[in-house]
Amino acid sequence: MNSLAETAVALGYGLASALVPVVNAEAYAVVAGHRGGHALLAVLALALGQTAGKLLLFESARRGSGRLARTLAQRGESGRAAARTARWTAPVRRWLSRRRTALPTVLVSATVGVPPLAVVSLAAGTAGLRRWEFAVVCLSGRMVRFAVLVLPVALA
Repeated sequence: MNSLAETAVALGYGLASALVPVVNAEAYAVVAGHRGGHALLAVLALALGQTAGKLLLFESARRGSGRLARTLAQRGESGRAAARTARWTAPVRRWLSRRRTALPTVLVSATVGVPPLAVVSLAAGTAGLRRWEFAVVCLSGRMVRFAVLVLPVALA
């Protein structure tokens, strides 16, 4: 397979792994590093695919948060259910609504994986984090994560 096809596969794999939890981009990164060739291109493609997928989650949460609130209000959800939901969502939204705490949280999540990036992506979307800031920080963290996995294998 030529480098353009490998890059396209890595991009698609990154996108799929961002949306489907059982598709593991880290395993793909290690295999790409082991195969040699254009390992850094695979890192970039995986990171771009992952970021695109996480942006889909981010935007879905951003657009859906208002609809969800309206739907719950229309259905007259019980006070207990609303209080229970607010108890764990309010602190997360406050944390991610401040730039000084939101961006480092996204960066750590994208690099280390704790807290899970899928959860952070959804929470950041509802908290009103700027799309471009989320994308840049997420892409940076993903590139570091995949480079740390690929480079030792590629250089061995």
